[in-house]
Amino acid sequence: MCEQTESGVCLQRLFCTARRGTPPSRIPDSSVCTPPSASCLLHLSSEMSYLKVIQLTLPVDKRLSVTTVTVGLSTVLSCAIQGTLRPPVIWKRNGIILNFLDLEDINDFGDDGSLYISKVTTIHMGNYSCHAYGYEDLSQTHVLQVNVPPVILVYPETQAQEPGVAASLYCHAEGIPNPKITWLKNGMDLQPRASKQLSLVANGSELHIGSVRYEDTGAYTCIAKNEVGVDEDISSLFVEDSARKTRLSVGNMFYIFSDEGITILQPGNCEIRRRVKRSERIVASYCKTLVGVTPVDDLRKAPCLSQACEEMCPKSEGISPQHCVWSSALSVRDKYVYVTQPLQNRLLIIDTQAQKVVQAVETDPVPVKLFYDKSHDQVWVISQASVGETHHVIRTPFQRVDDFFLPPTNLIITHVRFGFVFLKSEPAVHKIDLETFHRVKSISLKNYSCVPVSMAYTHLSGFYFIQCQGRNRSVAVPQLLVDSVTDAVIGRNLDVTGKPYVSPDGRYVVTPDERSGKIRVQTVSFRGELRLSRELDAALRVSDLVFQPSFAESNQYAAVATSASGTGLLFADLSAGGSVVLGGLKEPLAPRGWPWSPANRALASSGLFGRYLVTPSAESVFVLNGKQSSLHCEVSDIKRGNTVVWVGEACAILLSEIKGEWMEAPGMTGLELGIDNVAKRSLARGSVLPYQPQQAVLPQDEPGTAHGGGTAQHRKAPPEKITLPAPLQA
Repeated sequence: MCEQTESGVCLQRLFCTARRGTPPSRIPDSSVCTPPSASCLLHLSSEMSYLKVIQLTLPVDKRLSVTTVTVGLSTVLSCAIQGTLRPPVIWKRNGIILNFLDLEDINDFGDDGSLYISKVTTIHMGNYSCHAYGYEDLSQTHVLQVNVPPVILVYPETQAQEPGVAASLYCHAEGIPNPKITWLKNGMDLQPRASKQLSLVANGSELHIGSVRYEDTGAYTCIAKNEVGVDEDISSLFVEDSARKTRLSVGNMFYIFSDEGITILQPGNCEIRRRVKRSERIVASYCKTLVGVTPVDDLRKAPCLSQACEEMCPKSEGISPQHCVWSSALSVRDKYVYVTQPLQNRLLIIDTQAQKVVQAVETDPVPVKLFYDKSHDQVWVISQASVGETHHVIRTPFQRVDDFFLPPTNLIITHVRFGFVFLKSEPAVHKIDLETFHRVKSISLKNYSCVPVSMAYTHLSGFYFIQCQGRNRSVAVPQLLVDSVTDAVIGRNLDVTGKPYVSPDGRYVVTPDERSGKIRVQTVSFRGELRLSRELDAALRVSDLVFQPSFAESNQYAAVATSASGTGLLFADLSAGGSVVLGGLKEPLAPRGWPWSPANRALASSGLFGRYLVTPSAESVFVLNGKQSSLHCEVSDIKRGNTVVWVGEACAILLSEIKGEWMEAPGMTGLELGIDNVAKRSLARGSVLPYQPQQAVLPQDEPGTAHGGGTAQHRKAPPEKITLPAPLQA
C-alpha cells in the first residue's frame, strides 16, 4: 500500500528473502508512486519464506536544511530520513560518496548516520546530500555555509603630511558575511557627515581628509565587524610643517627587466629611481645546490664556489646585438626580488633596500618560471631543459615537468599545504606535499581526455579549475572542476573554455575565451554555489589578466586584461558588469619574441592598495591609473620590458614591529632572527628535484597520507618562525 502522510514523504520498500537462503533483494514492479507523494515497491513471489517491509519517511520541511557554522569549529549534519529497518545512510558531496573515503576532516559518520566535520574551513561549504543505501530517490539536501570573522589590513601604518594637503587612510577587510567598517580617532567615533574635511569612500574602506590640519594628527582605528567577530587596526597620521619621511622610501616601486638591464620605477610621478645597466659589473657570490642543481633549504648553507665580478648580463652565444634576457621575476616579502636569466642558467637575487644584485644562484638549464610559496617561504624554479647525468641528480617520480601550481593565499587563507605538478602530455595532475615533497596522490583526467594546461583555485567550496587541452588542439575543451575536499573530478565546468583566473577573495572566476573573444564571469556564493554571472565582449585576445580592487565599493574587483596582438587594454567591473577598452598602448612584443610563456604582453598591478598598473609594449612601458581607467604615462627606451614585478613597502618595516630586534651574531651571513632563510625549490622539464638536507633517498608516496583540502585557515596568529631571506654578501 502506498500513501502520503501529512508530515512528509513516505517511501516503502518490500524486502524479500528466498527459501534457499539467498540474500535479501529488492525487486521493483509497476506499483510505484513517485515522490513527492510517496514511493512504494511491492513484489510477491511464490518462493518467498518471509517478507521484510522497510518504510522510510522524510518530512517536507526537512528536505532542504541550511546549516551555518563559524570557521574553525566542528559541525554535525544529521540525516532526517527515518523509518523501520532503515539501511545505512550514504553521504555525498558534489556527487561523490564520502563514506568510503579516508578524509582528514570528515572521518566519523556515527551510529545514527550523521556526518561529522571537524575544524570546518571555507572549503567545506557547499551542498551535501544523504540517502538510505539503495534508496537514492529519497534524499535530503544540506547546504553548509561557513562564516569567517573579519580580518583587516590598514595602509599606511604611519604617514606624515604637511598642512593643506590631502591624505587617505585605507582599510581592507575580509570576512563572511562581508564586514561593516567604522573608524575611530584617538578612541572616539568619527562623524564624517558632520565634517566637510572627512569623507568615507567605498563603504568605509578609505577615509579621505581633503586638507589636513594640525588637529588631524592622531591614531585612526579601523574596526571591521560582522555577525561572528570583530577586528581592528590603527593607521597613524602626523601633520607637521616639514613632514619627515617616516620610513626609508625604497618600496612602492616597479622593477622592470628589459634588454638594457633593470629599471626601478616610482609610478605615481613616473620617476625612474634607478637604472642598472646590463654592462654594470656586479659582485656576486656563486652558489650551487648540494646535489647538482637540486633545491636547498637554506641558501646561506649552500657551498659557494666563487665570487665573481662580472657584467650583470654577460655575453651569450647566439645573441646579437648583446642584450639582457629575462623570463620570470617575483618579490619575496618585498625584501628581495628573484629573477631568472634563462640563457645564463641562473637566477639573480636583488636586495630591494640596496637596490643591487647580491647573489647569483646556478640552476638547471634554461630556468623560465618562478613560484613563491609564502606558507613555507620557498621559491620554486621550473627549467625547460632536462638535467644531464653529470649533475648526479636524485631521480624522482616526477619526470617531464611541464608546469606547477600553488594555490594562492589571502587574509583568510594564510597557509597552503599542497601544490600540483603537471607532466608533459599526461592527462593527470600530481598533488605534492609542500613540506615533505612527497607525492600525495595523482588525480587522473584520462576519462575526460584532458591534458592540464593551467589551474586556478577558490577557497570558497574548494574548487580547482583546470584548463584542458584535448587530443585535437584545434578543438577547445571545457574546463574541469576538482573538489579539494575529496580530490575527485566533479565534471565539466559547463562549456567554459580557456585559462581560468580567480579573484583574490575567491568570489569571481574569470575565463577569457580566445576563440570567441568573450570573457565569461562566474561567481561563487558564500554557500559555495558556482554560477555563470555574465559574458563580456572583450573584442581582444587576452595575453594577461590581473584583478584590481574596486575604488568605489568594498569587497569588489575589476578585471584588467591586456591584448596579445593589439594596442587595447580592458577594464571590466565584475560586480556591475560594465567595461571600458583603453586604446593606443602601442604594439606588444610578437609572440615569437617571447618564448617563455603565452603572456607576450605582461600586466603587473601595484598591490592591494595601489592604483597603478604597468604593461610593456615592444619599445616602451605604459603606466596606467586603475582608479580612473586611464593612461598615466609612458616611459620610453625600455625594450622588451616584459618581466615586471611590484615591490611594496614591507621591506622598510622595522623588525621590532614584527618580532624582537635586528641582530647579527659572529659567523652570520646576514640579518636574522635565529631563523631560516628562503629556500629554492627546483623543478626541471625532465625532473622534479625535491632535495631535503641529509636525506638522499627517493621520496615516494606516503601511505595513509590525508587527501583532504589543500588549505588551512588562521586568524592573525603570528607564525612560529618569521623567515627573512639573507643571501650571501659579497
